[in-house]
Amino acid sequence: MEPPVPGGLREEERVLVSEQSWRPCPKARRRLRGCLERVKRQLFRVGEDWYFLFILGVLMATISFVMDLLVSRLYEAHRWLYQEVGDILVLKYLSWTMYPTALAAFSTGFSQSITPHSGGSGIPELKTILTGVVLEDYLAIQNFGAKAVGLTCTLACGSTVFLGKVGPFVHLSAMAAVYLGKMRTSVTREYENKFKQNEMLVAAQAVGVATVFGAPISGVLFSIEVMSSHFAVRDYWRGFFAATCGAFMFRLLAVFNSDQETIAAVFKSDLKIDFPFDLLETFFFAILGAVCGLVGCAYLFCQRWLLAAVKENRLTAKLLATDKPVYTVLVVLLLASITFPPGLGQLMASRLTMKEYLTSLFDNRTWGALVPNASSVADVPGVDPRGLWQEWCHPSATIFGTLAFFLLMKFWMLILATTLPLPAGYFMPIFIFGAAIGRLLGETVALLFPRGLRSEGDPRPVIPAGYALAGAAAFSGSVTHSISTALLVCEATGHLGHVLPVVLAVLVANAITQKHQPSFYDGTIIVKKLPYLPPIRSRHMASYQVVVEEFMERRVVALAKGGGFEEVLVALDASTDAEYPVVESAGSPTLVGTVSRAQLVAFLQSHRHPQAPPGEKLATTGTLGDSCAIEPIMLQLSPWTSLHQAHHLFELLKLQRIFVTRFGELVGAVSRVELRRAIQELANPK
Repeated sequence: MEPPVPGGLREEERVLVSEQSWRPCPKARRRLRGCLERVKRQLFRVGEDWYFLFILGVLMATISFVMDLLVSRLYEAHRWLYQEVGDILVLKYLSWTMYPTALAAFSTGFSQSITPHSGGSGIPELKTILTGVVLEDYLAIQNFGAKAVGLTCTLACGSTVFLGKVGPFVHLSAMAAVYLGKMRTSVTREYENKFKQNEMLVAAQAVGVATVFGAPISGVLFSIEVMSSHFAVRDYWRGFFAATCGAFMFRLLAVFNSDQETIAAVFKSDLKIDFPFDLLETFFFAILGAVCGLVGCAYLFCQRWLLAAVKENRLTAKLLATDKPVYTVLVVLLLASITFPPGLGQLMASRLTMKEYLTSLFDNRTWGALVPNASSVADVPGVDPRGLWQEWCHPSATIFGTLAFFLLMKFWMLILATTLPLPAGYFMPIFIFGAAIGRLLGETVALLFPRGLRSEGDPRPVIPAGYALAGAAAFSGSVTHSISTALLVCEATGHLGHVLPVVLAVLVANAITQKHQPSFYDGTIIVKKLPYLPPIRSRHMASYQVVVEEFMERRVVALAKGGGFEEVLVALDASTDAEYPVVESAGSPTLVGTVSRAQLVAFLQSHRHPQAPPGEKLATTGTLGDSCAIEPIMLQLSPWTSLHQAHHLFELLKLQRIFVTRFGELVGAVSRVELRRAIQELANPK
């Protein structure tokens, strides 16, 4: 028999009371808790956003640096393996092709096995989310590891697959921002709202770009141009602060790792700043912009066509639906076989990494003048960046031939690589491709005018590297429909001498591409059929004459304020809308407000059907107006509202559906479906 517990308490209660009574130093603990609360109030007095944005920037910069370090080690292992197999051609081929194929297959299988949202860039889906559309689980923190590991393996494939990290890293930043936002609400004990989450996502976009190129200013501007249809000025400082913290930390880690002596540009260049270009060269920079614009149009059209064709083809569609790693293996094996150095790869400088491609293309010297004095090409690219240009030399081809062959082959190889279902970015490849276009044109101008464009005075030789800068900015800007790439090349290289001709080339390229093709990310949205509102490209006066009455949905399921059980049941069966308009009565269609579908379901569950047996224990029959909370409508459209005005409201307020009234009476409704159809059929005629 158990002894009685003193005081009449049970054993569990006695233990609980004793634990609470005998905690050490209760007064000191209360004082410490009070001090911590006061410190938190003082720190958050200036706004808790500062601290979380700082954490976001530092965190993503650290991840970016560690990822680059791992990719460098993996690529060096590939180079070592390629050298160690000796001169046996079969072994060299296997070591060159199997290594990236295995990495790409693992990237696809690992990421897709965890989440289907890890493939691709991520920017098209983020653009859709920022318009107010909810994509379930796309920003869940569980996807972070899959995207990070898969992206590391993709980048370790090197220039064989020819893919980058900008897009996936923006996605990673967005996932980290959402998770930090949830942590902030738990710390500050505030209610989590979508406006705060949107502010963190806007800052995350800038951080994603800034921590890849170490360019905070262009990172913010690029994120605004590419990701946002409307941008709130109050979010400006958030993007700049987070991007600056991220870029500074990214460069600081390179100094700590002894990669650099001080904080410097990511892609070093030694371009001259005393006389960077002749005034007459602006004509050739304009021509370069036109060439980049035309090639950009061809690239966007072919990429969108191939992406749709792969999804529609029976064989490839089946592979992408059931065996994604198999499709990846087949494509990467083809790309690796073409870039095999003893084969066609020797005409494409295939042994260079993505960063070495840019470093060589931004070389300050004129390759055409160096070729006659060049020695034989080494087995492996030299450590000295000034010797990387020799990878573009070949005994049976000129510099112009290797650059042209590189552009021709990489054009379709890059388009094919965009169909791979693995985490990958597509900005860096088009950046390098544009630099190659500029380098080819610059070398051509230098060959035609060896002493410069002026025949009198001191010779002012043409600098092909300046054309490479302009080409990189112009082509990447035309493909993404952005102007900030002009500033991006200046920040990434630390050279501002060519900023004016670079801006000129970017403007010309954008003028051509934006007229004829949607951007790369908008084209991907179209192919994936995401619920995104397309921009109105047409600026013809006829598009401004299109009004809501021409494309609105006229058959709207509405409920009368005095409706009962049967009317609510018929309305729920007739449509699956999230909310229903409520009018004054069946004879008077004056719009009163809206009621949610959940409230209507609750109304049916709590009221008795008129034909139900008398024994049911439910409420008596009642009306909708007496039992449901009718929400007033703050915004309505008129039938004479223009298409441009409706489009502007949907983008600015992130609307999903809005009702149309004439003198207060309900006459229709406009959702994103009707608006998208109107834009495609009326404002953008084919």
